[in-house]
Amino acid sequence: MDDFEVKYHQQKRLIDQLMHALARVADENGRYTKEHSERVALYSMEIARRMGKSRREQYEIYQMGLLHDIGKIGIPDYITAKAEGLKDNEYNLMKKHPMIGAKILQDITEIPGLAVGARWHHERFDGSGYPDGLVGIAIPEEARIIGVADAYDAMSSERIYSGVMKQKKVREEIERGKGTQFDPEIADILLQMIDDDKNYVMNSEVPTYIIEEYFTRLE
Repeated sequence: MDDFEVKYHQQKRLIDQLMHALARVADENGRYTKEHSERVALYSMEIARRMGKSRREQYEIYQMGLLHDIGKIGIPDYITAKAEGLKDNEYNLMKKHPMIGAKILQDITEIPGLAVGARWHHERFDGSGYPDGLVGIAIPEEARIIGVADAYDAMSSERIYSGVMKQKKVREEIERGKGTQFDPEIADILLQMIDDDKNYVMNSEVPTYIIEEYFTRLE
């Protein structure tokens, strides 16, 4: 391996490390347990794999999922870390984080899709989401994938204001959200992932070695 190739791989590792560092900053400023963004990214990548996406597409969706919440660094700590329910004015501020995130990421032209996940992961399939009220397939597919992965992790992880929801209840909520909150076809894929997770361990570990494998094979 010559010097150029060594530097190339070093640069790629640096970019990956910086993205994970940014994701940790967003998670530290959030209401969920640590590694929320990493888990959302992994669930999104697995959904994409089951949809038949290429390895490169899977990894791109992983990257979008990793930074989907980056806009939370622009929301005051007293709101993002609040244990009890948000007041209307606080919720309105919280709803700005997708636009803040998209603005932060929009100029990263080497990975142009990063802003997609950040801006539209809170859109709902029936058009009642935010920030743009997009409906159905007008919501970018990557954002529809990240949206259901994000919802799963929010329900299956311990939060400041509540404990971990039981697997059966999580499944019921995803099922109930089909066609309203979630793209039905993508939700069905997540439901299959839940059904395959017999021991309810999907959210207990973050196997980062999987990402290293993808990172190596995408050369």
